[in-house]
Amino acid sequence: MSVMEVDLHKLKINDPFLGQYQQLVIKVGNSLYLCTPHRQIIALDATTGQQRWKFDPQADTSANEYLACRGVAYSEVKSDSDCPEKIISTTADARMVALDARTGKLCKNFGHNGYVSLTDNMGDVPPGFHFITSQPMVMDGHIVLGGWIYDNQAEGEPSGVVRAYDETTGKLAWAWDMGRQPANAPLGQGETYTRGTPNGWGTYTADAKLGLIYIPLGNATPDYFGGNRRPFDEKYSSAIVALDIHTGEERWHFQTVHHDVWDFDVPIGPTMVDLPDSKGNILPALVQTTKMGQLFLLDRRNGKPLAEVQEKPVPVTPSLPGDHLSGTQPFSVGMPDLSPPDLKETDMWGATPFDQLWCRIQFHRFRYQGKFTPPAAGTSIAYPAFDGVIDWYGASVDPQHNVMIANASYIPFTMQIMASQEAIDKGLMKPWAGWQSGQPYPKPKEFAVGPQYGTPWVAVVKPWLSALDAPCNAPPWGKIYAIDLSSRKIIWERPAGTTRDMNIFGTHTNVPLPTGIFMMGGNIITRSGVIFMGATADDYLRAFDEKTGKELWRTRLPAGGQATPVTYSGDDGRQYVVIAAGGHGGLGTRSGDALMAYALPK
Repeated sequence: MSVMEVDLHKLKINDPFLGQYQQLVIKVGNSLYLCTPHRQIIALDATTGQQRWKFDPQADTSANEYLACRGVAYSEVKSDSDCPEKIISTTADARMVALDARTGKLCKNFGHNGYVSLTDNMGDVPPGFHFITSQPMVMDGHIVLGGWIYDNQAEGEPSGVVRAYDETTGKLAWAWDMGRQPANAPLGQGETYTRGTPNGWGTYTADAKLGLIYIPLGNATPDYFGGNRRPFDEKYSSAIVALDIHTGEERWHFQTVHHDVWDFDVPIGPTMVDLPDSKGNILPALVQTTKMGQLFLLDRRNGKPLAEVQEKPVPVTPSLPGDHLSGTQPFSVGMPDLSPPDLKETDMWGATPFDQLWCRIQFHRFRYQGKFTPPAAGTSIAYPAFDGVIDWYGASVDPQHNVMIANASYIPFTMQIMASQEAIDKGLMKPWAGWQSGQPYPKPKEFAVGPQYGTPWVAVVKPWLSALDAPCNAPPWGKIYAIDLSSRKIIWERPAGTTRDMNIFGTHTNVPLPTGIFMMGGNIITRSGVIFMGATADDYLRAFDEKTGKELWRTRLPAGGQATPVTYSGDDGRQYVVIAAGGHGGLGTRSGDALMAYALPK
């Protein structure tokens, strides 16, 4: 039966919000569980979409720079007489919450009446400075999570500590704090976790057989100046760390960027895959996607590369006074490179000849030395940039054929570095005496402004767009790739998405040119070889053929589908594909609050 024959069910969540509805819905039995950016948790009948229950933590989100919830976790402990089945989530004001999966009621024996504070032993945490955007990891009796830190604001921000809690009681089981020796040593009386360390804000992944959980780490704050980083910051910044699920002891780590001053943090845990070696043995591997577009293939037991990684020289001048740069960076030469080629003047693009000319002029005015262009005073082009080639959604793998499907975006940013006093004089930020001053934190006017308090420098990072809000680089701006993980070759690649909702001239009714478009969201692969993806900025959910990349079907979403779809069989025997359609302000897609379900007819 053709996947193009669909029925549509549409559920309105009735919770208007300004946020990022990026979640992956989970299915347990015949129930779907999801969360809204305001952290309402909802259970639905997976076949009819009828609401079973709804929980609102009533959190104050007024100080949060943005709102996002990428999913909830499910826990089952049959010996727990209070809540044998739980939904574990977090609130926008940094609390963990446990709900009875059947009723939506708080699990009273978990933490303090169902809640656990995630700011305990963290020191000064201003409102909005710490919350968890990704779903917790539940495995072997433990709930493991890290959290988002309002990065690029100051040195000495709240800790990036990774913590594990007892699945039944919510009590702290262990904490991994890279600034302590050993890192999983318990805190003493009155001690706090090490401030300013790299944090693991993305989704964690794990190998239950090995008892390992894989933590994707960011860079130490602030993002674009690293002159005052400590040895442990340098060691773990933008690295993957494998921890023992029971003790929090480190088994290994692998760094993807040295002395990261580009905000190339690792945004999601690696994907597990078992691959044959040259002798026919099966190796437990992982594939780590990155914002740079590099793919690292590692042995998940010990972190050693299974595909060659070379240290290659990168530019080190000019650099900011007081900082230093690594002369080399690791390049995964044994795997396909999804990073964009270095820009040339002939790559400049515009919606009209006039803005194309303006982009060419800027290309010559701005500093650009290709990948890893050093941050320095003035304006430079960052490509790739902090939004990355592949961001928090990672890639999917077909384990039957060892094929990986990856969404990739290609948009350059500008990075303007100026002295702190200059930024204050321009009204971009206010003076602040630091954490010990007792002064309230003065939030900058724009999210693009990174004040980097404690350093002499401010960073303003924005997409490089023309006056008509068109990208300055030529398309394609978004592609989808199929990669054979056995041969380590690209099987096919194709632009994905159109300019239909590009918002040039302030409209969402542009000519749908097949240029490929920016993406934010993941994809899934069915056993029959169909890829579903709704991440593109033109508000469509699409299906592609895994073997050829041919588009098989598409349907218009009521808002941007900047999320990862899920597929399952309903109680009626039909296959469903469900995606959250909430839009994304950074991509300019339409906002909404719909959960869309599509199903094959009976």
